[in-house]
Amino acid sequence: MKDQVILQTDFKELKLLNRGKVRDVYDLDDKLLIVTTDRISAFDVILPNGIPGKGRVLNLLSCHWFTATSDIIPNHLITSRVSDFPPVCRRYEDILADRSMLVWKTKPVEIECVVRGYLSGSAWNEYKETGALAGIACPKNLLESSKLNSPVFTPAIKSKEGHDENITIEKMKALIGVELAERIIKTSTSIFNKASRMAEEKGIIVAD
Repeated sequence: MKDQVILQTDFKELKLLNRGKVRDVYDLDDKLLIVTTDRISAFDVILPNGIPGKGRVLNLLSCHWFTATSDIIPNHLITSRVSDFPPVCRRYEDILADRSMLVWKTKPVEIECVVRGYLSGSAWNEYKETGALAGIACPKNLLESSKLNSPVFTPAIKSKEGHDENITIEKMKALIGVELAERIIKTSTSIFNKASRMAEEKGIIVAD
């Protein structure tokens, strides 16, 4: 199955909970099975063709960072080893290997947390229009992909379909409360700083 493009999974014995832009999620009572497909989502649009192995790479990257940052905040990851999955899942090992994870069922905060170290992507567009990021004023005359003096937290509202909506930090505080918002900003920034240091050691720049 490693050379086959997996655009969608359909495990009859499992209850499909959600099919997102890239991931299929199955309900296992107090746990979830998250399967990362080879679907492509670019600029919040799902493209018709997939890339062979893309889901495996994305899943392994996610597992790596969940493990690497678990000292900052606990996360939902239980295991990515199919041999440790419930028996009903293991029968699909040829599909699930390297592209799936077993996680605890949790209640997510309905905010996408983005920390930016460089002025690129949608942050560049926002800066050109407003001179600010998430409602926070930035220095004038910055160029595209300029390194920011310090990481900037830029929240968004998640969208199941279509474009995610960037919001200000003040709006985030109004939506989820000041205390939780400040905890999220602090934790997200700590994760970004650790990931940036680890990536820099390998010659990789984490833009956001």
